[in-house]
Amino acid sequence: MYEETICIANATGLHARPASKLVEVCSKYKSAIELHVGEKVVNAKSIMSVLTAGVGSGTEVTLKVSGEDEGAASLAVSEYLHNLPD
Repeated sequence: MYEETICIANATGLHARPASKLVEVCSKYKSAIELHVGEKVVNAKSIMSVLTAGVGSGTEVTLKVSGEDEGAASLAVSEYLHNLPD
């Protein structure tokens, strides 16, 4: 299992457009991909889950990836979250 804590640094957080792109990136992989936001556990392959998590600018999220392609998935998702567009 891969785990990393990331601070969301873009000005707007995971609003509709970046959340949609995150789901698109995550959906390419077979591994289970979760974002832990405070007490919430969010399926990163579900747009509704990601949007309802309320991830704003400056929020710390923990990315957890497990499964057969977790290496590639964790690299792609981590890179996307570190470089979120506004």
